Amino acid sequence: MNKFCQLSLLCISLFCFFLSTQARWHNHTKHSKHKKSYISQPPSSSPGPAASYSPPPEEPKNPYNSTPGVFDVRSFGAVGDGQTDDTQAFKMAWDTACQSESPAKILVPNHLTFMIQSTIFTGPCLSGLVLQVDGIIVPPDGPESWPKNNSRRQWLVFYRINEMSLQGNGVIDGRGDKWWSLPCKPHMGINGTTLPGPCDSPVAIRNVHVESISISAPARSPNTDGIHIENTNDVKIYNSVISNGDDCVSIGSGCCDVDIRNITCGPGHGISIGSLGNHNSRACVSNITVRDSIIRVSDNGVRIKHGRVDPEQYLE
Repeated sequence: MNKFCQLSLLCISLFCFFLSTQARWHNHTKHSKHKKSYISQPPSSSPGPAASYSPPPEEPKNPYNSTPGVFDVRSFGAVGDGQTDDTQAFKMAWDTACQSESPAKILVPNHLTFMIQSTIFTGPCLSGLVLQVDGIIVPPDGPESWPKNNSRRQWLVFYRINEMSLQGNGVIDGRGDKWWSLPCKPHMGINGTTLPGPCDSPVAIRNVHVESISISAPARSPNTDGIHIENTNDVKIYNSVISNGDDCVSIGSGCCDVDIRNITCGPGHGISIGSLGNHNSRACVSNITVRDSIIRVSDNGVRIKHGRVDPEQYLE
C-alpha cells in the first residue's frame, strides 16, 4: 500500500511538473496574432498521455512581394494576359507605393502584357518612386474598344510627381495604328487663346532626364511625335533612338535649358522647335542644344517652325 501511494504521488508530481513547464514556456513565448490558445488544458479526470504542442498555422505569404519596398502589380490583382483590365490593380499599387515613407518601386514583371485604360497617376508621393517596366503595357485596342467615359486625349498621365524614375527593359505599346485614320484638331496657342500672351509661359515640369529609350512608329503614321516637351525647364535627352512619322523631338513654347545629345532620329521630320506663335500668340524658347546626334531619312535636320496666323481673327 505504501508503494502504491508513493507511485501515485510520483505520477502526480511529474504531471504537475509537466504542466508547470508548459505554462512557463507559454508565458515566455511571443503571442500569436490568433486569439485561440494552442496550450492543452488540464483534464478533469486522471491524467493521460501529454498532448503535443501544435504551433498556430502561418498566414499565407504573398509570393510576389518578397523584396521590401518592391510592389509587384500582381500582388494587387493584375493578371497580365493582355485582355483583362488591370487598371485598378496598377492604381492600387501606385497609391500604396506613393504612401511609402521609404523609396519604393512598382514592378511590372516581364513576360506579361498588362492592359490599362486612360489613367492619371497622382502625387505628390512621400518619397522617391521608381516605375520598373519589364513587361508590356497596352491600352484598349483602338477607338472602338476605348470606354466612352474615358478621355481619348490622353492615356497615361503622371500628375504632381517629384523624384520619379521610369525604367526597365519592357515596352509601352500605344497600339496607335487604329487611331491614325481619325481626324486631328490643330494645336492651339498658349492657354488656348488667340490673343498675344506673355513671353514666359507657366512652367509645368522641371528636371526631366530621358536616357536610353527607344521610340518607334511607322514612317507614314501622322502626328506621331517621338518626344514632345512644352513649358519645361532643364531637360536632358541622351543616348536614344527615335523613328516615327513626325518630329523626332518637338520643343514647344515655354521651354528652356534643353540638352539633346547622342540620339538617332529617322525616319521622320527631324528635331523641331515649335510651332511657335500659333494664332498670332507670343511664344519663347531659350538655350536649346543639339549635339553628337544623327538625323537620317528625314525631311529636315533641326528647324524652327512658326505658327500660321488665323485670318478669321481679322474678319468682322
